Amino acid sequence: MFKKTDTSVAEASVKRSSPAHTLISRDTEVIGDIHFSGELIIEGRVRGSIFAEDASDSIVRVAEKGNVEGEIKAPSAVVNGLVQGNVHCSKHIELASKAIVVGDLHYNMIEMVLGSEVNGKLVHITAEEGGAPRLSEGAKPVEQLDLADSEQS
Repeated sequence: MFKKTDTSVAEASVKRSSPAHTLISRDTEVIGDIHFSGELIIEGRVRGSIFAEDASDSIVRVAEKGNVEGEIKAPSAVVNGLVQGNVHCSKHIELASKAIVVGDLHYNMIEMVLGSEVNGKLVHITAEEGGAPRLSEGAKPVEQLDLADSEQS
């Protein structure tokens, strides 16, 4: 009459489902570091660093009213709010129209919409650091070209 069900099958299907989504809502302030996997959406305030699990497809989304005071290290990020700290994205970062980053931005691929702002250095991640290889590894960067030689010709 009473049959024992196999819960391991149900647990396994939950584990294989899509990654978890975490929301820090508008009226929430988190003080301390956050370690996560999946998707982290920040509409409130985070006072601490944010770290995604290594080799994951995690993404951090900072909404228009979102505020992060600390470092972000994640494969991908979409920023439309304020980030006060360095940002490290090994795959992709998108800066929306109201994004403000006060700190250095380490990226592999970047999208910047008109109106976004970076107050710091833009540093491309090379293949040795986990990013995509450059189109021409042996070519000098534009800022190292000697313009005096070309003007004399």
